[in-house]
Amino acid sequence: MRTGRDLKRISRELRAMDDKEIKKRFRKELRTAAAPMVPAVRAAIRQIPSKRGYSADGLRARMAAATKLEVRTVGKDAGVRLRVDGRKMPDKQKALQSYMEGLKRWRHPVFGSDVWVQQKPHPYFFRTVDPMGARTRVKVIKVIDQVAKDIS
Repeated sequence: MRTGRDLKRISRELRAMDDKEIKKRFRKELRTAAAPMVPAVRAAIRQIPSKRGYSADGLRARMAAATKLEVRTVGKDAGVRLRVDGRKMPDKQKALQSYMEGLKRWRHPVFGSDVWVQQKPHPYFFRTVDPMGARTRVKVIKVIDQVAKDIS
């Protein structure tokens, strides 16, 4: 039980069984396995350097608030996903997390002039998640294996 296909197969079998308690436990245990990543990413966002100090209503606070964990056990997107959700950001800031990570080139006009500058990215997501990924993957695999045993 090591791939996303296995998760999809288990979710299919859970739907066929129609056992609400096992489904509920499965989602809860998957969420528990990946949950430590959320505060780590939020902390990394808050530590992004800025000329201004951290503010509870600033850009970094909005990005931290938009960080969420999604657990899906149905459909073709079955899996565990950690994301900084651009849909939770204000208008004209929906791609900020991609710019900050360096996935997109970040250019903007200097306030009060027609001069454009390129902003340096400050990667925060992958450098935080990558070291935690192996441990989380092992936990998720254990959850999948346990539920597979319970189904059998």
